Amino acid sequence: MSRTIPEELLTRIREGAVQRELERILPFEQVGWLDDVGFGALRVPTEFGGEELSIEGLIAEVIALAEADSNIAHLYRGHFGFVESLRFQPAPVRELWYARVLKGGTVGNASTEKGGNALGSLNTRLDRDEHGAALLTGEKYYSTGTIFSTYTRVSASQAQEGEGRRFAVVPTDAAGVTLLDDWDGFGQKLTGTGTTRLDSVAVEDLAVLGRSPGDHESVHEAAFFQLYLLAVQAGIAKAALADATSTLARRTRTFNTSTAGQAFSQDPLIQQVVGTMSSKAFVAEAAVLQAARTLDRALAAGLQAGTGGPEFHGEPPVEIHDAEIAVEKAQISVPELVLAVTSELFQTVGASATLRTKALDRHWRNAQTIATHNPVVFRARSLGDHEINGTLPQGLNAIGEAKEKP
Repeated sequence: MSRTIPEELLTRIREGAVQRELERILPFEQVGWLDDVGFGALRVPTEFGGEELSIEGLIAEVIALAEADSNIAHLYRGHFGFVESLRFQPAPVRELWYARVLKGGTVGNASTEKGGNALGSLNTRLDRDEHGAALLTGEKYYSTGTIFSTYTRVSASQAQEGEGRRFAVVPTDAAGVTLLDDWDGFGQKLTGTGTTRLDSVAVEDLAVLGRSPGDHESVHEAAFFQLYLLAVQAGIAKAALADATSTLARRTRTFNTSTAGQAFSQDPLIQQVVGTMSSKAFVAEAAVLQAARTLDRALAAGLQAGTGGPEFHGEPPVEIHDAEIAVEKAQISVPELVLAVTSELFQTVGASATLRTKALDRHWRNAQTIATHNPVVFRARSLGDHEINGTLPQGLNAIGEAKEKP
């Protein structure tokens, strides 16, 4: 598969990854490079002037970008999720937002609230003033990518129009928007995953997007968002493998307990470790790409059945759940494979691998941080229920306070 992101650009991004990690330099410049080459527009349909790369094609690009710098690959997740959602919106919404994306506009994510909202509800509100204008008020956390983006998509409740979640897309520099770089996780430190505050932010009419639980859009988006994270993890595994091989190529020191005192690069035990890492990285990437192909097929089946727009009100075809099932299967195995690769990296070098200036620990920290986004144990149970009882899985679509026990 040919590379859409120029290899020279990936090299430039990779070369500065360790310095950015050690000095906590947010990658505004590198994001600008990607925006300049149209990375954010890869999934815009051809009928709107885009390239319309397949989901599999996009996921391959994300893996390559994550191998260069997983933070940068990750921070585009909300943007590509938004672009996916446009396929299910009315024509005027698609025309407006696809055009903005083609011009270089990007959209961050601001969906999760840090606490205080009951599961299935939101404290952030989209209300109407006396003139009917939409105003957005609330506070979000885990706003990945928002500080790098032109807009951000915010989930909100809207009591005047019934229960349920809506989305409002607002400029990140709009009056009433405050962005904080206060993410303090031990991994993925440079994704801008901090707080977004909204104080009566004006929302244009074509920036209010509806959502119905269980429809094709919600099923597709849940699968896509998790698949994207798995792609970033697959890229991390490849980066860890690359660091292991490049470090071994330069290493001359060895131990008297090694095989016949050979250099590490010639030691069969070290070669075995690297071979195992290579196999696990390969399997992880293969699983992610296979899930992406399934998502492509499921999306096509749903759109052919007429689930691609707001006019469709029937039951989505069962084929669209194939994607969620495939992604769940990958999610149960890929994080474990990637975490193993990032740990085995330290078996290939020795104590010098722990030097802070090498930042090799970032691979494990980044992979572990991503793995916490959607608990694997819940997905394993869901998949088991499907295999035994045929129960269709439910994608992750809400986080909040649990109901009190009776």
